[in-house]
Amino acid sequence: MTERTAVDGEPVGAEARLMLDARYGHFTAMQVRDRRVRGLDRHFERLEAANRELFGAELDRAAVLASIRAVLDGGVRDAGLRVNVVESGGRPRVVAAAYPPHPPLSGPLHVKPVVYQRYLPHIKQAFGFQQLHILRLAAREGFDEALLTTEDGLISEGAITNLGAFADGRLVWPDAPMLRGITMSLLQDLDVPQERRPVKVADLTSFDQVFLCNSWGVTPVGSVGGVPLRQDAGLLARLVGHYESVPGDPVD
Repeated sequence: MTERTAVDGEPVGAEARLMLDARYGHFTAMQVRDRRVRGLDRHFERLEAANRELFGAELDRAAVLASIRAVLDGGVRDAGLRVNVVESGGRPRVVAAAYPPHPPLSGPLHVKPVVYQRYLPHIKQAFGFQQLHILRLAAREGFDEALLTTEDGLISEGAITNLGAFADGRLVWPDAPMLRGITMSLLQDLDVPQERRPVKVADLTSFDQVFLCNSWGVTPVGSVGGVPLRQDAGLLARLVGHYESVPGDPVD
């Protein structure tokens, strides 16, 4: 028989079926402002590295840019953007989608530690059911985000963020398997002493400022598991100022 697909009882075409079949792949997410993206080359580099690892193939940058421009067609200047590279029909396919622009999260955030470690954590994996489920459960309990930890409380990352903290003028990042986010990489260009070291949930109360970051921006953490954390407006302003000073790269 001919392959057929229906959604809610209505037949759909091959384009919708592509997303049903595409269960394997990776993605990157970004915010477009005035048709520019902070760290665009870093997004490409991450997509390229993941493509080689998952598909054993080079990424076609031209196809990615064409997809980005297609979903921004019609003069769209600002948007949230997600670029997926997924397998369908035995080959990688580029699927881009645009959404309303997302503002920075309103902090301070209240986060919940959750014992969970991602498989291949350095890959931004498509169809992240586990992380979405963790976030939904945390939200039901009144939390804004989840911190992924080992059984003994060693932090790797947030469900959709990276965690960083200041201690005695040093910017500290967890030394654990994680996805190295683009915003995290941009903050690593900040001209302050930085280090990676193991960070446990119990350590967070000793830091001067704990924050989370992703493509939405940089946001302070107000409490972890209901325990209040220190706040330093000056340190936070320095982080946010550095991030917002990074010029965007044009998508055209």
